[in-house]
Amino acid sequence: MAKDNIIVGLDVGTSKVRAIVASIKGKEELKPKIIGVGESNSLGMRKGVVVDIEEMTKSIKRAIDQAERSSGLNIEKTYVSVGGNHIKAKTSKGIVAVSRADEEVSEDDVLRAINNASAVSLDPNREVIHVIPREFNIDGQEGIQDPRGMTGVRLEVDTLIVDGLTPYIKNLRKCLANSRVEIEGLVLNVLAASNAVLTRKQKELGVLVLDFGGGTVGMTVYEERKLIHIHVLPIGSSHITNDLAIGLRTSVEAAEKVKLAYGSCLTDEVGKKETIDLCKIDEKEEGMVNRREISRIVEARIDEIFSLVNKELKKINRERLLPAGAILIGGGSKIPGIIDLAKEKLKLPVQLGYPQGVDGLVDKVDDPALATAVGLIFWALEMQEGKEEGRIFNIAKSSSGSGFLRTIKKIFRTFLP
Repeated sequence: MAKDNIIVGLDVGTSKVRAIVASIKGKEELKPKIIGVGESNSLGMRKGVVVDIEEMTKSIKRAIDQAERSSGLNIEKTYVSVGGNHIKAKTSKGIVAVSRADEEVSEDDVLRAINNASAVSLDPNREVIHVIPREFNIDGQEGIQDPRGMTGVRLEVDTLIVDGLTPYIKNLRKCLANSRVEIEGLVLNVLAASNAVLTRKQKELGVLVLDFGGGTVGMTVYEERKLIHIHVLPIGSSHITNDLAIGLRTSVEAAEKVKLAYGSCLTDEVGKKETIDLCKIDEKEEGMVNRREISRIVEARIDEIFSLVNKELKKINRERLLPAGAILIGGGSKIPGIIDLAKEKLKLPVQLGYPQGVDGLVDKVDDPALATAVGLIFWALEMQEGKEEGRIFNIAKSSSGSGFLRTIKKIFRTFLP
């Protein structure tokens, strides 16, 4: 009997650290089986980047320990999410001449084109996280997904390069090393999450994913099954908590409880005379606050976020032009009224995104906040077993040039039909 393939996804966020353990019995088992879940409060991270290595290490250990107890397994390696508004994405093209005398495009030609596109100029303190080929072009013929075997003289590839600040990434790696957990792959959080909540049809029609994290809001836009845009907004649900703490003159801890229990994005639907006794929320607090004032603070910040989202969509000429609408994920997406406000501001169909396609402890992961952790499992499966999703090649760049080529070759061979 073949040994189960165990995959661990670790979502290291600003507010929470979440670990998911999944088991795959073999190719006959189509869905990953969730066998362990761990979660801890995230201490030592701000706006998606590590600011206290010791505290962050402890937070990671707590989530890992809980996942180990839940699954009954010892976790030694994991796929890890990376985020923060230091993440940038830009397009890059690679062009090569077809090498064979009969002008048939070979796998080596494709690899050379991708490697050519990855040779971008970056600041010394930045490094590439992903190189994502989106489509190929042979002698002017665009929109080709798999050019191998086709005939032509000139091969061009259009890629999306995702990079981040090296010091921030090194700090995250150090936290994992201190936790004695090996990193199998670093994956942009919203990119992983999109794997868990989107269908092929949504990617085909055109869809926006918004990941409401504690410190940032991540965006991905897909169209014609291609990833066409990635952006990270430097604002998140923790900013709402801070606004409430200032507006209500309470501690941040009390403000967080108020946000979760009484926050709403629809001020007009809250009674004008409805009040809340703060001492019932936190015994250290006192006084009465108007719930409508709470909603006004929450709505103002969420409204700002959607305004920034619209600006990004306008830059790529997709404002109000995504038929599959917007999918909201992350802990901040559960604020009451956010769906209605999103529909009003974005002028798109909007719904919450829940992880799909898993078995086992389904009830434990049926939560928009766990989309990234579950998405890391799917990402790992694509890397390990060659499962293709949306005809997008997902390539994580290694530290050395020769290692990068080996990575491309392995993944390219695995992902294409």
